Amino acid sequence: MTLRRLFGPFFVVAGVLHFLVPRTYERAMPDYLPAHRELVYASGVAEIVGGAATMRPRTRRFGAWLSAATLLGVLPANVHMYQHPERFPEVPGGRRSLLLRLPFQLVFLAWALAAGRD
Repeated sequence: MTLRRLFGPFFVVAGVLHFLVPRTYERAMPDYLPAHRELVYASGVAEIVGGAATMRPRTRRFGAWLSAATLLGVLPANVHMYQHPERFPEVPGGRRSLLLRLPFQLVFLAWALAAGRD
């Protein structure tokens, strides 16, 4: 139960980071997507709203589903990072680490959905 309750604050902080260091997130955006900065901000808002919503019983389920949808929406950025490890030399372990990040998206997805349970 405690782990489920930590999801909201974690996701709110992650969303705020989109506004504090947007270039970090822009770099992860696939080249084929337009308006990188705007998409970074939109995903940041979605993370903040989703995370905050999971902290209130009346909106917990909505927040969980919004957070899950957001995680699925940003999955192309994680795949893009794996496909272009040369653009992310600061990531320890390089391509291997970027590959290992992908299954963690499923862990975060499960965590989001668990946060929506009563």
